[in-house]
Amino acid sequence: MKRFLIILALFLFHNAWSQVLIINELDPDSPSTDTEEFIELKSQTPNFSTDGYILVFFNGSSSGADSSYMVIDLDGYQTDNNGLLVIGSEGVYPFPQLLISENAIQNGADAVGIYQASVNDFPEGTLATQTNLIDAMVYGTNDSDDTGLLNLLGETIQHNDTGTNANPKSIQRFVDEMDNETFASATPTPRRENDGSGIAINPIQISVAETQFDEGASFDITFTAESNVASDLNFTISLNNYGFNTSDYTGNTSLTILSGTNSTSTTITLTDDSDDEGDEVLRIQFSDLEEPIVPGNNFVEVRVVDNDFTVAAWGTPTNPTSGIVQSTQPDGYYDSLDGLSDLALRQALQDIIADPSVVRAQTYADIIDILKEADQNPANSNQVWLLYTEEGRAKLDIQTGSSNAGKWNREHTFPRSRGGFDDIEEDEIADGVDVFWTTEADSLRHGNSDAHALRAVDAVENSTRNNQHYGQYIGPSGTLGSFRGDVARSVLYMEIRYNGLEVVNGYPSATGQLGDLATLLDWHRNDPPDDFEMNRNNVVYTWQFNRNPFIDQPNLVEYIWGNNVGEVWDQPLSLDENELQNVSLYPNPTSGRLHINSANAVNVEVYSVEGKRLRQYNAVDSYVDLDLASGLYLVKLTNSKGFLTKKIIIE
Repeated sequence: MKRFLIILALFLFHNAWSQVLIINELDPDSPSTDTEEFIELKSQTPNFSTDGYILVFFNGSSSGADSSYMVIDLDGYQTDNNGLLVIGSEGVYPFPQLLISENAIQNGADAVGIYQASVNDFPEGTLATQTNLIDAMVYGTNDSDDTGLLNLLGETIQHNDTGTNANPKSIQRFVDEMDNETFASATPTPRRENDGSGIAINPIQISVAETQFDEGASFDITFTAESNVASDLNFTISLNNYGFNTSDYTGNTSLTILSGTNSTSTTITLTDDSDDEGDEVLRIQFSDLEEPIVPGNNFVEVRVVDNDFTVAAWGTPTNPTSGIVQSTQPDGYYDSLDGLSDLALRQALQDIIADPSVVRAQTYADIIDILKEADQNPANSNQVWLLYTEEGRAKLDIQTGSSNAGKWNREHTFPRSRGGFDDIEEDEIADGVDVFWTTEADSLRHGNSDAHALRAVDAVENSTRNNQHYGQYIGPSGTLGSFRGDVARSVLYMEIRYNGLEVVNGYPSATGQLGDLATLLDWHRNDPPDDFEMNRNNVVYTWQFNRNPFIDQPNLVEYIWGNNVGEVWDQPLSLDENELQNVSLYPNPTSGRLHINSANAVNVEVYSVEGKRLRQYNAVDSYVDLDLASGLYLVKLTNSKGFLTKKIIIE
């Protein structure tokens, strides 16, 4: 009789585990921002290698057509002592063994399946299939049943996540000893058995008082276990992250939580060096925890603000300078325009800036690197200058997740929805300046990643701006409008650069058209190009091998859209030809009095190296007395003959 019962028990256990790997728990919508979503797999045996398995997610929407939208390779991972493997985002507690981005799992009606297959078997858009399928779950968040997915995956029930922001839930699977399988929507239990059984884990939480410190500061990192440890727990941590390493801090990284207690801490002191490294991020992470001790959180990031930033010699758009940054256009770049007018002038200009044998197109991901250089804040090299809100923001604060508060992102001055261009999958790879597409005037898609018409902006303001026409959108209240000429020249560039785009009067609805031309012409005239804009033109040129001509030659705007339409264009004197000749300043260094040797009187402007104008003198014919502190300054001389900019030192 005993032998019969043992055989029966083994039979029932085998039936209950007819699959070596199942979907044990799924939380696709927790909370509504999806910062804590996860999927938990369970193996028949603990510490099971998932080599050879993949996780495939299917989109059940009408546009998704029950096809794959994401594949996760499970090679190199294994389940834990309880046979569990959690795949989730950083907000999940305890911390997932396999990390994915926030908001990566769709809410439903959708599906997920475990396959014994290769990721190459499921390119994006592959129809759901039962071939090599190990287990599947069709789910929703109060959605109608997706009968298509149910049939394709051989499932009969669509499971529902009934959670709310105040009361999050996950879809949990239960299998009893009699092989009865049930599902329930209950409080999430990642890395713990749904029924409360199994080996108890003890997560350790990392905490810091602030998430940003200056070089030279000290701060504490506290580690707190969920329950007291039974014996001394020794563990190590790492703070390394890209350029941040052990040379950037001092402090103990080998720690002990004493038996019978649940916490310990360490003090980290950040090295205050003289290197201009830019702001960095240290990442606190566990190096050697062993089950049942597991990370409660991990990869906790702390900003280290570098106080050795660089200040440019020119001003910000709200405190502009001009004549300090010279155009890097090649000799004769615009010579082919001379003697032309109207349509011939337009075509000749397009032939220059859309020449397929010269001009390059980069990816949309590359734009981030371009903007970090092109839109660098002249007053702080660790920041970008934000277009509409007229302020600096740390380069590290690029938006990477769903939250946009305090972040910056990429703004299309000619909105994508109005231009009719968008990105493709290859656009999501930042492959650098030396990898590029050939592009021409008809390559409208490349307008999506044309850096002449993309700017760093406050992410919240970008959402507010949306795709409004200019004139409808005039910028945030209380700003100086320093962006308006920049915007005008960038969208006018787009009309010439790409066939199919046009800037028109009014507020059109047709794709390819943007308004309002009269507003933009007014913005161009009242906010001429400055050094900041010339510098970004030079930077973009190093990537795209083309320039925005309306920065180099702003009067061209009048000959194509404005007061001189139909007249013949002849470019003005070059910058070299327009420079004042036979003019000298002395002595340099000076104790304060600066003599000016010039055949004609000049106007004198004195700037700080940050680009702020400090003094102005008109019609000077001999000398000026500079009552300024010791240091380096820029002096600009102008008269009807041209201009000259020199650096001087006051002792």
